[in-house]
Amino acid sequence: MCAGPTEPAQVCGSPPSFRRAALLGFGEVSGLTGVDARRSRPTGTSDTSLTPSATHEEVQVLTGTPLLETRALTKEFRGFRAVSEVDLTVSRGTVHALVGPNGAGKTTLFNLLTGFLSPTSGTVLFDGQDITGRAPEQIAPLGIARSFQITSLFEAMTLREHLELALASPTGMGRQWWRSVTRMATFKDRAMELLDQVGLADRAQAPASSLAYGQKRALELAIAMALDPKLLLLDEPTAGMGIEDVDRTIALVKQLAEGRTVVFVDHNMHVVGSLADRVTVLQSGQVLAEGPYEQVRADERVITAYLGAAHE
Repeated sequence: MCAGPTEPAQVCGSPPSFRRAALLGFGEVSGLTGVDARRSRPTGTSDTSLTPSATHEEVQVLTGTPLLETRALTKEFRGFRAVSEVDLTVSRGTVHALVGPNGAGKTTLFNLLTGFLSPTSGTVLFDGQDITGRAPEQIAPLGIARSFQITSLFEAMTLREHLELALASPTGMGRQWWRSVTRMATFKDRAMELLDQVGLADRAQAPASSLAYGQKRALELAIAMALDPKLLLLDEPTAGMGIEDVDRTIALVKQLAEGRTVVFVDHNMHVVGSLADRVTVLQSGQVLAEGPYEQVRADERVITAYLGAAHE
């Protein structure tokens, strides 16, 4: 999804692992503390200073109100506008797709939303709070998790260890994961629940290196879900998959989207049509069209953007 030489290398494909870890769920590894840790905190511990976040039931009640907004969001690279005056509104409890031809600005917009890039101008609002220009490690604790185009896992670690580390991250134990296997095992039950959700419970003790590509993507989704995010951002979740893996991933995303908000980028229109409540089409860094999938797919401007004027 990288548009070309106008974007810095670190925002194309594989962002720096330190900042990437925060949005994947390994917040404490990259130095995060004070994250909302109630759901993963070991039994018998507490932190009364933490403010409870909305439950999934509350999210469903609030469905229809904006969770994520951008206002006139713009990013320039040496005079080239990769994103230009983008106004985006994502309602709570919905699945929102960002689509467009190569070079449309989708990657840049995703990186602006998650702090890997700072905008030239404009505003990003999350849950009514201005998060414009904040770093990924500052954004993740607010309830935002992200998957990336290219998988980034610890190849020698088992699947369960990945989840235990992600769950330990917000509790302050993340930096000390190597000291006590017993302490990390506190998170075993929840780790197994997450692995079961993505269909990997039977591979819990296998190293990540043994997984097929589709399974690695599923593991990254489980890691992101360990943060119990309000907003889940998925960057081309089905890229490079075969038909069977694509259909499994569609079913998985539908399951994970229950009670939360999802924004995803994908080139596969079957995926977009199967998942999205609303679609925003980008072209040359600007919003070309927006609406329900059936409406957008019939828009002549969208057809021309994908197929060129020759289709007429």
